[in-house]
Amino acid sequence: MRTDLIRKSALTIAGIAATAGGIAGPAIAAQATPAEKTAQVSTQRGGERELGVRYEAQPNFYYCGPAAARNALSVQGKNIDVDAMAKEMGTTEAGTNSINDITPVLNKETGKDVYKSVEIRDRKADDKQTDKLRSDIVRTVDDGRAVVANIAGTATDTDGNTHSFEGGHYISVIGYKDGGKIVTIADSADPNMASYRMSVDNLADWIATRGYATN
Repeated sequence: MRTDLIRKSALTIAGIAATAGGIAGPAIAAQATPAEKTAQVSTQRGGERELGVRYEAQPNFYYCGPAAARNALSVQGKNIDVDAMAKEMGTTEAGTNSINDITPVLNKETGKDVYKSVEIRDRKADDKQTDKLRSDIVRTVDDGRAVVANIAGTATDTDGNTHSFEGGHYISVIGYKDGGKIVTIADSADPNMASYRMSVDNLADWIATRGYATN
């Protein structure tokens, strides 16, 4: 696994959290208790697909990385303990350092070099980066796998709800519609808003300065 593809200085949760004046992850996650929902059947229609995820909320405020990976792997019928994944990822109360710590764990469970890390270096994604994200999500979901993304800042979903993680966060992308222009996100932070949809443009800007793990 090459780690030089993504600069840890750009993708580090702990560093950005420090500048934001807090530990990575939303305050609501500190009260979140593990919640599990029955897996949905994977559905596919023209230009649209959504994978069944056996959702669980993160058990504490800093486990978003392991929880996102766990939710992502659940679409393949896998059930990996988040504590075990946290240990492998080097997760601490400062969070999980970068997407480069997530990708090897995904590959360990799915096969060598199945996942790779992709960086969006700039503070705002350009059209080329957004188009690549869209095609990566469509290809990965069509292969029956979820994308895991490291995000930071505030983004708005298709229902007009805002999701703010100034210190950084990890999410899973489990589906798409309109050929990938709209994506479905599984978010471990709050079981009351476990899933929502967002434009791929907003998601790309949310990932900007960080990265994501994809096929």
